[in-house]
Amino acid sequence: MIWNDKRENEYSRITPKILALKEQWEKKDYIDQRLYEEYHVKRGLRDKDGRGVLTGLTRVAEIQSYEVETDETGAEHIIPADGTLYYRGIDTREIVRGSGRYAFEEAADLLLFGELPDRAQLDDFCGQLASYRTLPTNFFRDVILKNPPRDLMNTIQRGVLTLFCYDDKPNDISPENVLRQCLQLMSNMPVLAIYAYQAMRYSSGESLFIHNPHPSLSTAENFLLMLRENREYTDLEARALDVALVLHADHGGGNNSTFTNHVVTSTGTDTYSAIAAALGSLKGPRHGGANMQVMQMMDEIKAAIPQNEWKDEAVLEQYLTARLDKKVGDGSGLLYGLGHAVYTRNDPRCEVFREFVTRLAAAKRRDRELELYLNVERIGKRLLMERQGKEALATNIDFFSGFVYEMLGLPRELYTPIFAVSRIAGWGAHRMEELYQGGKLIRPRYECVEEHRAYTPMGYRNK
Repeated sequence: MIWNDKRENEYSRITPKILALKEQWEKKDYIDQRLYEEYHVKRGLRDKDGRGVLTGLTRVAEIQSYEVETDETGAEHIIPADGTLYYRGIDTREIVRGSGRYAFEEAADLLLFGELPDRAQLDDFCGQLASYRTLPTNFFRDVILKNPPRDLMNTIQRGVLTLFCYDDKPNDISPENVLRQCLQLMSNMPVLAIYAYQAMRYSSGESLFIHNPHPSLSTAENFLLMLRENREYTDLEARALDVALVLHADHGGGNNSTFTNHVVTSTGTDTYSAIAAALGSLKGPRHGGANMQVMQMMDEIKAAIPQNEWKDEAVLEQYLTARLDKKVGDGSGLLYGLGHAVYTRNDPRCEVFREFVTRLAAAKRRDRELELYLNVERIGKRLLMERQGKEALATNIDFFSGFVYEMLGLPRELYTPIFAVSRIAGWGAHRMEELYQGGKLIRPRYECVEEHRAYTPMGYRNK
């Protein structure tokens, strides 16, 4: 059924009755923030010092970002340290620098199977992914194009759930079947993302073109081939995107979408439901939308400061100070991309990415903008450290990833879907681990702080 605009607007309308119900809800929604302290609640599943609350064990990935020292009283203190991200015990920086031309497939193989593949194993793995990189007949027409997306993440999520209907064994959670499903979703995530974007363009009145992925190309190459009308890309462009995919493929078991995947997987549900839940988590701007927030912040800076003043430290410091004071920008008081929830001294992913930011900026003649980014990074970190009393502050990879995607000509609607194209590798590895090593339903506890009351018969209420 296709609704007309009038019906659609009526369906989405906030009526006076809804507003009244909202006010009714607000009266009972308040929880005194002091109660969180009293009940020792770990807000965000984090200790006061920022360390994550330990909720499980994994062999898939590890983050090292600080050292813990104990003083003479027995109190523990967090000491900033250089950050390292390991996939199956191997530093991701070594994977990027040592893999040769394209590294994402090698990283995905490592995350799933726990060992670096030899050439024959990697070729076989890439061939397996290529054989799965196709959607069912008429899937694009019937599932994606007939319901053009308003948000690509929701369309991808719907596509993943619909693939359940094409699977003869969708609820089979045997290791071999779940592995097949994870590989198929890994292969088709970039296809779903690009086809959803092309459908969005078409629904906006632009020309429709659909390119099939090429079996001999990497994930990064196929992504650019399917996105661009002329199907052309440079080696530097594909390599930069490939590195981004490697660095986002996993981030330990504690990030929100991977933890969501663990929680949902622990119920024993099917692969499509678990991955769809992870996608829903990733869509949230607090998780998958950070690079978009950086780009919006940089747009605001460019609009407020003339290009001939981008090198003026005093002008930039004045603007960034006003932003921190919530006087300009989006009113959040935040400098997006500066600081990280886990890394203290540096984000190792960002350090790897800098090389490709610099090379792309030179190739695309965007050096002046890169200089602005570097100035904002340097001044912004200094201001934040002064205000927060910190000796070190990490620049998040998201500070630069949006700029890289922009230089690659990727539309902003695809920034979070690119994250999903990469993170599906880690989600698959963690799902396999949870199903066959976890063994228990993940069920945390919430303390109810509502007072106990007696039931009041209808005739005595509101009196």
